Amino acid sequence: MGLVHQAGVAHEIGDMNRIKAIGFDLFNTLITAEPHALKGALGRLTGSLARAGIDPGYEEFKEAYREAALGFIKRANRTGRETHNRFWISEALGKIGYRIGPYDPRIGRAIDAYFSAFLDFCHPFPWTLEMLGTLRQRWPLGLLSNFTHAPAAFRIIDHLRLRPFFQVVLISGRTGFRKPHPAGFIRLVESLGVEGKEILYVGDDPEADINGALRAGLYPVRCIWGRGGKALLPPGAVSEEVEIEDKNVPEVSTWKELLRLLP
Repeated sequence: MGLVHQAGVAHEIGDMNRIKAIGFDLFNTLITAEPHALKGALGRLTGSLARAGIDPGYEEFKEAYREAALGFIKRANRTGRETHNRFWISEALGKIGYRIGPYDPRIGRAIDAYFSAFLDFCHPFPWTLEMLGTLRQRWPLGLLSNFTHAPAAFRIIDHLRLRPFFQVVLISGRTGFRKPHPAGFIRLVESLGVEGKEILYVGDDPEADINGALRAGLYPVRCIWGRGGKALLPPGAVSEEVEIEDKNVPEVSTWKELLRLLP
């Protein structure tokens, strides 16, 4: 079996009897977004700006926003420090002639409008609530998600009735660090009160979830039931062309397969 390293100590992937808690990613693991979610959110954002007298045009703003977002996201992935949409919007507007600072209240209202779409266009997978209800009977559960605007993430989680299943909910927009940076995983370990090697972490993203969990000393399982799901980031921000650093990481296509992995 493969080895995971934590604080200089190696442990085998495959020793499921050690599992004392389970962590989950959010998007494309527990919930999914409708194909038009990103377009709908961006439409609400530009509509809010237009009502505030800032009307750069949807298509022009979309391209500027995408370019700005990719720059900030790449920097965040490199440093591990989370970014925020307010900076993307401010820079995008600057590219097309509007000099508006990231903390301008008009940008704040646009952000609220943008994320309001997620409440309408995001849904749990059909089996999510049953899965969490079953697992919670045996293990404490934690949630660790990359999401730039933490208040919106918590609203989505509450709206979809997920919060009661989790002992801890950690959002990168609040912790300040994006997966695969180890800081979020370390917070998850501390909050669940067990050792990293005793936490099974379920996610879909090869780098953020799987390699991130491996490097932090957790036991990762890759779920592929959400494969092809819509990422709520601009095109180009997420790459599937990442090699998982341990070929022995289990892969599951249904939650029943996940359950069969557990002791």
